This record gives sequence, structure tokens and C-alpha cells, in this order.
Amino acid sequence: MKQRVLGSTGKTISEIGLGSWQLGNAKDWDVMSEKEGIELVHHALSLGCNFFDTAPNYGLGKSEEILGKALKGKRNEVIISSKFGHQDDGSINFDPHEIENSVHKSLKRLQTDYLDTLLLHNPPFEYLNGGSHHFEVLEKLKREGKILSYGASVDSSKEMFQVIETTNSQVMEVMFNIFHQETSEAFKAAKENGIGLIIKVPLDSGWLSGKYGSNSTFTDIRRRWSKDIIERRTNMLKEIKKIVDPSQSLTQSALQFILAHEEVSTIIPGAKNIIQLNENVSASQGMMDETKVEQLKSLWKKHLQNNSLPW
Repeated sequence: MKQRVLGSTGKTISEIGLGSWQLGNAKDWDVMSEKEGIELVHHALSLGCNFFDTAPNYGLGKSEEILGKALKGKRNEVIISSKFGHQDDGSINFDPHEIENSVHKSLKRLQTDYLDTLLLHNPPFEYLNGGSHHFEVLEKLKREGKILSYGASVDSSKEMFQVIETTNSQVMEVMFNIFHQETSEAFKAAKENGIGLIIKVPLDSGWLSGKYGSNSTFTDIRRRWSKDIIERRTNMLKEIKKIVDPSQSLTQSALQFILAHEEVSTIIPGAKNIIQLNENVSASQGMMDETKVEQLKSLWKKHLQNNSLPW
């Protein structure tokens, strides 16, 4: 597994990490037992993954609990990132006075006394300003050693620039993939300001794995997609397949497109089983040709820049 630097944090992390939204989460994804979740995390470790992303609302706390059990005795070998705002009871509460209590509960579930990173979890835009009380609390927690770095999880370059220009964040989690490239407008600024980029939704909730088509239906969180949106994704996928290397899986190509951006620190695809995890990690073994990277950028500009696909 290749490694990259996480901004100015001093941490070196695997360029493929593990997104843990699916751990213990029967509401948004298929059911995965605690035993299966722990085995998945242990397998990720064996493949060289050392970065794990979670949040209090993932499985209403179960994701953090499973990670805590799986990583017990291995804390100094891993980097753990969690979030604030989407609570463990399913509610959304960005009251800055609740940050410390939320962190305390996350630490308890994760069986650790510190978080490597704490992110504001897609907060309202006004809370991304460094003058908000949220960042005073984050600085306090950092001084106390309960968190080692902080930032925000966001979906647009506008939000990224707000964080870059007004806060002392060292980390950001951003949505970026072949279908969603708008955030790359802020990548250079993030790197220049020592902010490590964690890439979420790298496979467009599985669509960029190539497993789905116009007749696909979903019962999980992807049920939000209309028939028209599914058809558009299907058509775009056909165009992507004309560009990428046919000798490897679409998953590998989708992840290598992201890794071709030097500003990226790590990617956090989820995995529901060991087969998916192995395929995700295998992307680290190769590189995408620069010509193909530019073709995929041009494809996005032509078809999606002014007519984006809803996530």
C-alpha cells in the first residue's frame, strides 16, 4: 500500500483507507454483523490500510463501536477520523456547546483517548467560518489533546474555500469522483495551505464500480435516485468505459483517477465484504495514464459541469 502525507498534520497515511458508514448500519446499507465488520477492519489492516473514517450517526454509534473493538490494541498503528453534527440518535445538531460531549461519546465507543481528526459533518455554510464558536471549541479540544487536528466534511469548492481562507484547519473531507469534479477547483489552495484532502464518495455510492445499469433498483440510501437520474448515470458510464483501461476493473480506474491528483491524501471507499475491499486496495498498485486523466476531466466539463448529477 502506498502512503501519502496528511496535510501539515505530520501523519503518513495509506492512500486507500476504509470508509465505515456501512459498519453496523442496517438503515442505509445492507445488514452487516458485528463479527463481519470486525473481520473487514482486520483485513483492511492486513492490506496496509491505516486510515479509518467514521461518524457518530453511522449505524447510530455502531460504526464507532465496531471500529473500537476491531482496533483495540492497535491504536498506535492507525489514524481515526470522526465527525460532529450528525448525532448518534439520528438527529442533526450543530450547537457548538455539544461538540465536547459528542467527542467524549465517540472516544468511549472507539475505546481511545484521542481522535486523530474531528470534522464538522456537512454543517450549514455559516458554521464553516473560522469566526464561529465551533472553531474555538475545536482549538480547545486540540490543546487538550482530545483531537490532534480538525476540519470539515464538505461537498463544494465554495465550502472548501471558506474553510481554507478563514480557519486553521489541517484536514478536509470532500466529495470528488469522475462524476463530481467541481471540488477540484480548490485542491491547489488546500495543498498550499497545508490541508490534507480525504476523498469521500469516490465510487459515487457504488455506481462507478460498473455493477449497475438503467434497470437497477435500490432499497438502500440510493433509492433517492429517480429513473431519469439512473438513466443519466448509465449513459455517462458508457462514455467513461470508452476511456479507461479495459484490462482492469472500473473500480480500479475510478480510484486511480482520484489518486492522479497529488493534492489528495487518501480515499475512503466503503466496502461491504472482503472482495470489495481487496478490489479497492488494488487500485494503489497502479497509476492512471495522464492522457486518460485529462480525457475524464474533459468528459466531465462537457456533460456534467453545468448539469451535475445529484448525489
